[in-house]
Amino acid sequence: MELKDTISLMQSNDYKERFEAEYYQTVIRYKKLKKMITDWTSGKLNFDPTCPLDTYQRQLKIMSDYIAVLQFRAMMEDVEVEEI
Repeated sequence: MELKDTISLMQSNDYKERFEAEYYQTVIRYKKLKKMITDWTSGKLNFDPTCPLDTYQRQLKIMSDYIAVLQFRAMMEDVEVEEI
């Protein structure tokens, strides 16, 4: 799944579908940031990041915590989100 695949969910009138979109978008961004950090620490990154590594690592941790909150909310609100 890519960000573009979440457009219809984001535009839905159903709050559960908008919630799914928010969850999927966050997970997609998390995975991309994690890959960037992995590439950076293994010397495979093809650009020079502006921020220090620990800034990106902190962002990744916060995103992970946010995903956990979204998963908890999904369970409480009976919203099905798939692992991606």
